[in-house]
Amino acid sequence: MDLTKHWAATLDDYAIDLAWSSDGALLAAASAAGPVALLAAADGARAHLLPGHPDGANCVAWQPGVARALASGGQDGAVRFWDAAAGQHTATAALGDAWVEHIAWATGSGGAPLLLAASGRELHAVRPDGSPVHAFKPAPRTLCALGAHPLGGAVAAAHFGGVTLWDTDDFLVQKEFPYANGIHALVWSPDGRWLVSGNQDPSVHLWLPEEDQELHMSGYEGKVKFLSFDHTSRWLATSGGRDACVWDCSGAGPEGREPAMLPHEAPVCAVRFQNAHGLLATGAADGTVQLWSPERRQPLRATVRMPSPATRLAWSPDDRLLAIGTERGAVYVLRCSA
Repeated sequence: MDLTKHWAATLDDYAIDLAWSSDGALLAAASAAGPVALLAAADGARAHLLPGHPDGANCVAWQPGVARALASGGQDGAVRFWDAAAGQHTATAALGDAWVEHIAWATGSGGAPLLLAASGRELHAVRPDGSPVHAFKPAPRTLCALGAHPLGGAVAAAHFGGVTLWDTDDFLVQKEFPYANGIHALVWSPDGRWLVSGNQDPSVHLWLPEEDQELHMSGYEGKVKFLSFDHTSRWLATSGGRDACVWDCSGAGPEGREPAMLPHEAPVCAVRFQNAHGLLATGAADGTVQLWSPERRQPLRATVRMPSPATRLAWSPDDRLLAIGTERGAVYVLRCSA
């Protein structure tokens, strides 16, 4: 297995988020300073530089199945919508004074696309034209993570003290999951069976919403800020120390099982499984990025070293390209080949 440099690009600040378009033709790279660069997958050429958000960008998300429709959230309290093909701003949803730190696409009534946006304690649903659909009841504390259900119809919103599962058809609470600590990350398994939080305490907590069960995995060195499931929903990768932990979530789940420990020389700062294959990419604070095959028990497949630590990892839809955003504002795209 080889990782070879395909191209590199430079942003004007810390790479705060990365996302590939559904057709894999463009990589959206958000700079913490505010602009969003649209970079061609073929050669890294800048197709457009979107102005983004004047006070700083926080997040980007492509509308599923619509290769030209991009949404971004920023420190200006707004969600902005963009036509990526034309490089034009199409709509704005102004949500208040609080930063928009998390956005997620979901489906609403009749399968209509909705963008869910967390702004302070408030969760909003807006249409792709920027028009408001619903303002949810404010959370007790600032919303710290969002996770749209992979099969549609619901979104999980986390705050200090727990997670609320909202229906995106009628906007009612489906379930509430108390958790008496801070939450840094949320992820669903692709089959929708598991909802997992990475926590401040430090630990990983797993819920089985349809079975009203939950599991708790502790013993981490530090806060767990990064989570990723593989496409089969069996393997869960987590950060939280100098090892990336990979838990087996098949059957009754990981409780009582020993995780695969993937060692690094510095704290792990990013984990991301491929979309439809078995490789796991991990990034560490010393700038190393590694590929692993944890399901085969043949862990290390490739290692590269970046000039600065990774902030985000993103696989292209066909899993051939791995995009890496870094603290110094560089974006690297590596080609993965057997």
